[in-house]
Amino acid sequence: QVQLAESGGGLVPAGGSLSLSCATSGRTNSRPSAIAWFRQAPGKQREFVAGVSSRGSSTYYADSAKGRFTISRDNAENTVYLQMNSLAPEDTALYYCAAGAVASKLTPSEYAYWGQGTQVTVSS
Repeated sequence: QVQLAESGGGLVPAGGSLSLSCATSGRTNSRPSAIAWFRQAPGKQREFVAGVSSRGSSTYYADSAKGRFTISRDNAENTVYLQMNSLAPEDTALYYCAAGAVASKLTPSEYAYWGQGTQVTVSS
């Protein structure tokens, strides 16, 4: 069983930055889970943003996130981070972290555990 809790969302002007955190507890198969960030805007489907492998050696990004967002993890602190720079109004969404077996999976159904989400709002 894995529990996830997101934090760090808020209101930021366009061009600004935010750093999201995902605190994790519990493990599957006696090792840390792969973790991904997803987001969901009103009226839209939940979409993959970025993922990091269980030991942090591999990262994956959606095209919309490449060059602006950075995912990282500190397994000693059981936390995964998403640094978001150059934010735009279209980045406004509820951001979720999710745990699964492989961080490169783009489909929400591939992830077994989810946090409650943290709201990111970017003003124009």
